[in-house]
Amino acid sequence: MSQMTPREIVSELDRFIVGQRNAKRAVAIALRNRWRRQQVDEGLRDEIAPKNIIMIGPTGVGKTEIARRLAKLAQAPFVKVEATKFTEVGYVGRDVESMIRDLIEQGITIVREEERAKVEIQARQRAEERILDLLLPPPSTAAEATEVRAETSDSDSTREKLRRMLRDGQLDEREVDLETTKSAMPMVEVITPQGLEEMEFNLKDMFSNMMPKHTVKQSLPVKDALEALSQEEASNLLDQDAVTREAVRRVEQNGIIFIDEVDKITARQSAGGADVSREGVQRDLLPIVEGCTVSTKHGAVQTDHILFIASGAFHTSKPSDLAPEFQGRFPTRVELEPLTREDFVRILTEPDNALLKQYQALLATEGITLHFTEDSIAEIADVAARVNERTENIGARRLHTVMERLLDQISFDAPEMPPTSVTIDADEVRNRLEAVVSDEDLSRYIL
Repeated sequence: MSQMTPREIVSELDRFIVGQRNAKRAVAIALRNRWRRQQVDEGLRDEIAPKNIIMIGPTGVGKTEIARRLAKLAQAPFVKVEATKFTEVGYVGRDVESMIRDLIEQGITIVREEERAKVEIQARQRAEERILDLLLPPPSTAAEATEVRAETSDSDSTREKLRRMLRDGQLDEREVDLETTKSAMPMVEVITPQGLEEMEFNLKDMFSNMMPKHTVKQSLPVKDALEALSQEEASNLLDQDAVTREAVRRVEQNGIIFIDEVDKITARQSAGGADVSREGVQRDLLPIVEGCTVSTKHGAVQTDHILFIASGAFHTSKPSDLAPEFQGRFPTRVELEPLTREDFVRILTEPDNALLKQYQALLATEGITLHFTEDSIAEIADVAARVNERTENIGARRLHTVMERLLDQISFDAPEMPPTSVTIDADEVRNRLEAVVSDEDLSRYIL
């Protein structure tokens, strides 16, 4: 990520997301600014705050996908949360600080996997030795050792022969008796008030540490036993404290939190009931976005440099309905455009994970080779665009409902069909969908 320019970041996002260039430019600049901040003198570095983003646009146009792909590209800890799940202190619901706890857990998972990869070869070698000990046990007594000493060279050659067989996969199906250590988890349900999930996790950790560990003996094929021992050895080689410190550092410097449906926490005039906590959620979110210290079971986490990306459709409200202090913490605003018929054609064919490619891969597992003609793709896009215009506009998600309806019969019959090639043309699309599309009431339920 440190080597990528904003133009290269946008180009990478183009592989998966059609259109929405303004939004891609905004997130690319935000990502590059993180690298720029690291190059600034240390005295000024901490003063440079991230330029948080609000994405405004209808559902199904790529808001979440842009943020998710950006986090994957940057290899940064990333969580997506729904603003509607949080409530202010005193109401039943999730505590806003739980998003930081989720982010640190994600960070630890990322760092742990990276560190595992570094010790993978060493862990595999240790696991191999343990498997060979099970297949060719060493002498257990001094008498046996004296008897075996004369045959040391034969024993060594046998062990090396077994090692070669193990690496070649010739012993994969042989059974070995494996002893693994497990923590005895108490069968206790910890009940805590909603919003205090951290207390529940801490209590469970405390109980598990108090309970003695016990060994479990099980018979496994060599292939599975080797994998299990490799995982165990990798865990033993890791410095858990170092993993936690690195995860906290990455979360603080590179973490990304995507807050969806932020338009649902705007205050409504003369609202009562459940609406009374909407502005309270904004007030509780404000210190997190501004920068504060959140206590987690892995230590304190500062949120000053975490990048927050908020999104919402803003159908019945507008960004100016948010509290002024909250608005001020999201200086970058981008509006995403509704998808057109031409966009649907591109979504069906261009991205690396294009929808047509997904269905072709799924049916290929049943021996069905699926082909779509150009006019059929245009017809599918036209149907999706028409239904979006006449009913609720759900963006690219409409393509999923159209495709499911179109391929319903083939998907059902595929296991009983011989390997064959199926071509979908425009006539086939019209025959299967026209009746539903023409009946507006019916299309509301089916498409």
